[in-house]
Amino acid sequence: MVLGTSSGAGKSLMTAALCRVLKRRGEQPLPFKGQNMSNNAWVDADGLEMAYSQAMQAWAAGLEPSCAMNPVLLKPRGDSTSEVIHNGRSVGMARAEHYYRDWFAPGWQAIRTGLDTLQQRWPQGRLVLEGAGSPVEVNLQHRDLTNLRLALFLRANCLLVADIERGGVFAQIVGTLSLLRPVEKQLIKGILINRFRGRRELFDEGRTWLEKNTGVPVLGVMPWLNELFPPEDSLDLLERKPSRGPVDLQIAVLRLPSLSNFSDLDPLEAETSLRLRWVAPGEDLGQPDAVILPGSKQTLRDLKALRSSGLEQQLRTYVERGGSLLAICGGMQMLGKQLEDPEGLEGGEGNGPWEGMGLLPITTRFGGSKTLRQRTVQANWPAPMQVDGFELHHGETVAGSTLRQLCNERGLGWWMQSAAGGDIVGTYLHGLLDNGPWRRHWLNGLRERRGLSPLNTERVHHGEHRNQLLERLANAFEEHVNLGPLLN
Repeated sequence: MVLGTSSGAGKSLMTAALCRVLKRRGEQPLPFKGQNMSNNAWVDADGLEMAYSQAMQAWAAGLEPSCAMNPVLLKPRGDSTSEVIHNGRSVGMARAEHYYRDWFAPGWQAIRTGLDTLQQRWPQGRLVLEGAGSPVEVNLQHRDLTNLRLALFLRANCLLVADIERGGVFAQIVGTLSLLRPVEKQLIKGILINRFRGRRELFDEGRTWLEKNTGVPVLGVMPWLNELFPPEDSLDLLERKPSRGPVDLQIAVLRLPSLSNFSDLDPLEAETSLRLRWVAPGEDLGQPDAVILPGSKQTLRDLKALRSSGLEQQLRTYVERGGSLLAICGGMQMLGKQLEDPEGLEGGEGNGPWEGMGLLPITTRFGGSKTLRQRTVQANWPAPMQVDGFELHHGETVAGSTLRQLCNERGLGWWMQSAAGGDIVGTYLHGLLDNGPWRRHWLNGLRERRGLSPLNTERVHHGEHRNQLLERLANAFEEHVNLGPLLN
């Protein structure tokens, strides 16, 4: 099990690295995080919901993602409540103060079910567990579902990861170990120092001190990797600072308060010819080459934030001047004429209906069961081609008869040109930008408006780029980490 001294220590990536290394050694790693809290989600082949970070770990392990790898997913709504997902399906809403009272036993059962599913499907596999946050939050330890309770249940060898970049690494490690009970501390087989900058030998003295004063070996010092690995949490986006020279295009992404599925933007982060600029409500939109309005966990609440901050009006002005706009899922819903939410799913105040931005002639009604499915369809625009992705949304959207279909499947997306000549595109298809040819055709439309030469449209799927990142991560992990004590 990979534990961390805190949230953001790098547990998810270290777990992915461990999965890829074990796969290289001929084993079948089985990634597993009992409970995750994230609005960055994936839909597996069975149409079941899971955290994106466990999907990434599955790819590192050479497996198709399965919701059994993340049996409990909490999706924060921003009002001290979270949607509760058990084994891929929504089972209710939980307030923070009532979660462990009402959901502890069902959550543990969901975790047991996920474990059983993985072990039945791959009986020779090796579980690679990831913890959550810190394992020693003393006020929560007795209700902890996914750290030490699970480690003790499985008698897992544990690796404790600490992020030296954040500072205070010695206090993080010593404090964590001192708060463990003796039976728990026995499970800690090693310490991993993560995100170390500079020459490793400069940490030799610190390494010696840690081993002498904790009795736990330091199994490795992972260097700082200047790579844009997929973030697990939207807060991590603030720390993403890609190093690149001059670029041709700048694309603004609206940083919604309840931003979801931000991994949709990873393929653009990987394009060296452009720069993404995240714009929060209250900030200046400027005049980018395109604007992306991403998904939202609370569509109506985020629409209100854009409206009250003036960012909606900035977006309207931008479109009126011929700007290009791509909206995904909740972002697309906001562009419509009207939104209805009779069940109060999307954070609206009152009974509605609510006025949308009116930039696309569509209407959305929230309600009913959540749409969860992978899709492979034929895109009509910006050029005919096959694309894949997944749907993850509440509600149904109806478009005016004059609006053009984005693909051959009705209801997945639409596009139009504004009066000033800019493209306005909306889609329910998460992962659309992963499709290299589609992404490059869209970018080439922006480049043409700037008089720039087109990019090669035979670009491979972003999954290949992600795999290369995982390979480089695993290379560094193998070079700098001694896995012997952990795997024995």
